[in-house]
Amino acid sequence: MSESIGIGTPRFPFETAGEFFEWVELCEDGDVDSIWTSDRLISESTSLEPLALMGILAGATERLQFGMNVVVLPFRDPLILAKQCATIDYLSNGRLLPAFGVGSVAIPEWSATGRSPKGRGKRVDEMLEIMTLLWQGDSVNFDGEYFQYKRAQISPIPMRQPLPLWIGGSSKAAIRRTATLGTGWLAGIQTPDRIKPVVDLIKAESQATGRPIDEDHYGAGFGFRFGSWDEPVVQEQAQRLARFPEMDSVESYYGIGDANDILKTIESYREAGISKFVLTPIGTDGPDIMHQTRRLIDEVIPVIHGK
Repeated sequence: MSESIGIGTPRFPFETAGEFFEWVELCEDGDVDSIWTSDRLISESTSLEPLALMGILAGATERLQFGMNVVVLPFRDPLILAKQCATIDYLSNGRLLPAFGVGSVAIPEWSATGRSPKGRGKRVDEMLEIMTLLWQGDSVNFDGEYFQYKRAQISPIPMRQPLPLWIGGSSKAAIRRTATLGTGWLAGIQTPDRIKPVVDLIKAESQATGRPIDEDHYGAGFGFRFGSWDEPVVQEQAQRLARFPEMDSVESYYGIGDANDILKTIESYREAGISKFVLTPIGTDGPDIMHQTRRLIDEVIPVIHGK
């Protein structure tokens, strides 16, 4: 089973685009496996749109993989999204890591766009089925409750066949969706204790459906900082995180301290069944994020990647 470390960017912590691309170059040169960004269509703070960012990263890098954590499908069109993903994967020589979810009922996009979250699970199931067929190059005829297509087909199709399809969410429906349609699972803001039961259920259900998911296709993320718990930036993040109803232990979700402390947090996620780690640097500004990322590259990634 292979293990890897990617880096997450749920928000845009840089002052300029130039700073951001310096950070991307650092990740490209530093054996970071992948860059992940969150899907925030409605936000007061700067937040990049995932598909547009993936297209830019495809041209700005040669080695890095990149993914979204996770794209909320009910706000997208399956044909357009399938075409976007296929184009990015094709032009990046197979480096896109698509990850999708249904979206929480609490996110502001519902009220901001006048949409209802009702029925979003069924809508997502239809979208995933349609996109999977389109990515295979099939001419798609589909008559669903939410989508109807006649002879829909895209070209180019993704470079990787099949294109990885990671699913987010921990509900019974998300577990079923992962086992029947997905090729991997990506946890949300969850501690190892919350993750392990979900991983076990996905493994059991995917075995029962006859399409077991690879052991190294279970991912999770957490925040890290080379520093101390009493730093204001850490306390601010911890207080914000503590408001999440599913967060049972902020301390278990973060890796704070030195390299050994971060590696201990990785180990706790490994014991929960995770092999793909998405670490988000906790920093005050762009230079601090660069510093945190550089230390991760120098002190933690070589241990996990075996170099």
